Amino acid sequence: QVQLVESGGGLVQAGGSLRLSCAASGRTFSNYRMGWFRQAPGKEREFVASISGSGSSTEYADSVKGRFTISRDNAKNTVFLQMNSLKPEDTAVYYCARRGVTGQYGYWGQGTQVTVSS
Repeated sequence: QVQLVESGGGLVQAGGSLRLSCAASGRTFSNYRMGWFRQAPGKEREFVASISGSGSSTEYADSVKGRFTISRDNAKNTVFLQMNSLKPEDTAVYYCARRGVTGQYGYWGQGTQVTVSS
């Protein structure tokens, strides 16, 4: 059973930074693409960023390009999301997820709250 545990969320002022971490269980972490998603109150969950198993390929939502950076440390089974220049509209619960061979994200963490005050 794969377990994903996010940490690093909190309250920050607009313009500030936060770094989220997601620790994964299992011995094949580097085989899988990992993603970050977020869900704001009253809104659907949306894609934020993803990274290939090797870390060589990344993707970002237009809304976070140039401000957020996804990275991973396969030796520590951990994926990160560095968030800079935060805006109030970035306020959401942030989830990390593992993408399976089918292309679907099948494993999810419990989420970590990020609140950006204006």
